[in-house]
Amino acid sequence: MQSFLKEHTAYDVLPVSYRLVVFDTRLLVKKALESLVQNGIVSAPLWSSEEQKFAGMLTVADFINLIQYYYTHSSVDEALREIEKFELGHLRNVERQVGAPAPQMLSMDPMVTLYDACRMLAESRAHRVPLLDRESETGPEMIVSVITQYRLLKFIAVNFKHTRVLRQPLSELKIGTYEHIATAHMSTPVIQVINMFVDQNISAVPIVDEDGVVLNVYETIDVMSIARAGRYHELDIAVGEAMQARPKEYPGVHTCTLNDTLYSIFRTIRKQRVYRLIVVDQDNRLIGIVSLSNILGYLVGYKG
Repeated sequence: MQSFLKEHTAYDVLPVSYRLVVFDTRLLVKKALESLVQNGIVSAPLWSSEEQKFAGMLTVADFINLIQYYYTHSSVDEALREIEKFELGHLRNVERQVGAPAPQMLSMDPMVTLYDACRMLAESRAHRVPLLDRESETGPEMIVSVITQYRLLKFIAVNFKHTRVLRQPLSELKIGTYEHIATAHMSTPVIQVINMFVDQNISAVPIVDEDGVVLNVYETIDVMSIARAGRYHELDIAVGEAMQARPKEYPGVHTCTLNDTLYSIFRTIRKQRVYRLIVVDQDNRLIGIVSLSNILGYLVGYKG
């Protein structure tokens, strides 16, 4: 597997034709959010026209910071008026006010090997990293595309043919998280789950019943629906109610068992978009979570 990853580059993963959305840091947050929704994406690179260079990524984490900021704001009406004129470049100020860490300024060269790309995504746990082409160390930058965990794994799933090495079950591979998993119930207030995202640096919380049976998953991506609707003052509603605002094309919850192998997981990834797999027993009770970064880390021998 590692020799396969070292023979291919990030550039190989890019489709023949694709669309790239880039936002200027002076764009209003409200306009950026509308554009994300219209294009069916949850993240985009930022460009500073003043400095003529890459300025980071706009991600769901930024909207989580905004929601925490406005939830604790003294006046909802004032907060809603404020966001009407809020520029993307101001998001760094929000991070400082809510005590969030500064975002990682990650990027990679389009010709980096898939081995190095997998390792960067696994170590950083970043879901996506922009590909930057530089003419020289001091030359102008160009944002070529954005590589995601899913797109990278799908390329491997489609093109890696030596499937015999992928036949070990998860019970033997020991990849994923199986202890101290954050969970919530249908009645848990949304703001509590959002705080779990931040406090535990996670991107999904399984929704279970009293017996630990998995009913659903609340994800950081769901926060986009709150930001889009401007419902910053309704964060005390139950998660079960909030999930009803999901778009019709929501892919649903992907589960697996400890008997599943990377081969069977790759087969799923080839067919549909997957962000993580919830590991359950025969009664659909929660056992663990396998993230895409867990899989990427295993492929390159990273155990962080």
